[in-house]
Amino acid sequence: MAMTMTQKILAAHAGVDHLEAGELTMVNLDMVLGNDITSPVAIREYEKLGNGPVFDKKKVAMVMDHFAPNKDIKAAEQCKMCRTFCNERGVENFYDTGKMGVEHALLPEKGLVTAGDVVIGADSHTCTYGALGAFSTGVGSTDMACGMATGKAWFKVPAALRFNLVGQLNPPVSGKDVILHIIGMIGVSGALYRSMEFGGEGMHTLSVSDRLCMANMAIEAGAKNGIFEVDDKTLAFLKEVGAKEPKIYAADPDAVYEKVYTIDLSAIKPTVSFPHLPENTHTVDEIEKIAIDQVVIGSCTNGRLEDLAVAAKILAGKKVAENVRCIVIPATQKIYLEAMELGYLKTFVEAGAAVSTPTCGPCLGGHMGILAKGERAVATTNRNFVGRMGHPESEVYLASPAVAAASAICGYIADPREV
Repeated sequence: MAMTMTQKILAAHAGVDHLEAGELTMVNLDMVLGNDITSPVAIREYEKLGNGPVFDKKKVAMVMDHFAPNKDIKAAEQCKMCRTFCNERGVENFYDTGKMGVEHALLPEKGLVTAGDVVIGADSHTCTYGALGAFSTGVGSTDMACGMATGKAWFKVPAALRFNLVGQLNPPVSGKDVILHIIGMIGVSGALYRSMEFGGEGMHTLSVSDRLCMANMAIEAGAKNGIFEVDDKTLAFLKEVGAKEPKIYAADPDAVYEKVYTIDLSAIKPTVSFPHLPENTHTVDEIEKIAIDQVVIGSCTNGRLEDLAVAAKILAGKKVAENVRCIVIPATQKIYLEAMELGYLKTFVEAGAAVSTPTCGPCLGGHMGILAKGERAVATTNRNFVGRMGHPESEVYLASPAVAAASAICGYIADPREV
């Protein structure tokens, strides 16, 4: 019988010929991921399982990115626990300060994920790797512990929604605008425990960075995973980063989808998500001047080189508005170095922005840009819940790097086409 991409990948990893939506199945894992917040919880549970060797030293990754470089004693102790665990067990993919990056930008960059993989991570935005044709999803720390011990995980096979992308984006519109548009259209529960599967002719016009951003935010629509068809751009990216040989799965022509949506990329405008849910979207031409206090450009959603290039082009020769703090965070050390060599960091500093070492930092209200009571931020991050970036009476507006950079210059939420 016909299957979607997700169903085919899960079936292959379960060693069966066919899976249907709603079935429970145990699958073999290609990667188990944790960070400095979730891994310590998983390690404590792992110890209860016998505390033996991990199932595969190459297939476990821990990335110290949320509160690192360590912001306080507790953060230092958590990173120390992860460091000790990985050292004692010979875990090969341990990334600490100086080597780490924001986890969901780092793993693709390191070639640790490829098309056809099954990846779990104790972080909800693990769904990012669906951009590369993998099944990837966030799990709890207990599931991470079991995954590290056994190399297996249980899943209920998700039903699927199909998104046919047509047309082509009009700059400065980007993948961030597309996924905000979609979440605004279907709501934060619109894909609840569903697979969001992206394809169509328009998909081929999107960059890999656009796709990584869109898959990253599938969870903001409630999805179990987001996944893109594999094309030449995917394969070129995987080859460039030295990923292992991809296994390409394509949905059957008669695969069953609960709903099919057609998204005209050419019709999408720069989009902003207002507090306090990602579904609360407005296009920039609908917004009156809303004064802001801070801009954050970075995160696992939009901290890639392509994102920094867009921001640098807008900020070049201009100044960040008075009383606005602009913080730019390259997502990995490699991106930081490339941005430095291309002159982007110089542009940011000359404009009056602060440039940070790679970290999740302000995205989760951790450090490097906490908001005070009543403050507003425009951020290229992925969540704008109450208190997400600081005080519960602060506000976060989600936007693309182009909108964020334009807003930093103007001091209010701005249309990048008018700056």
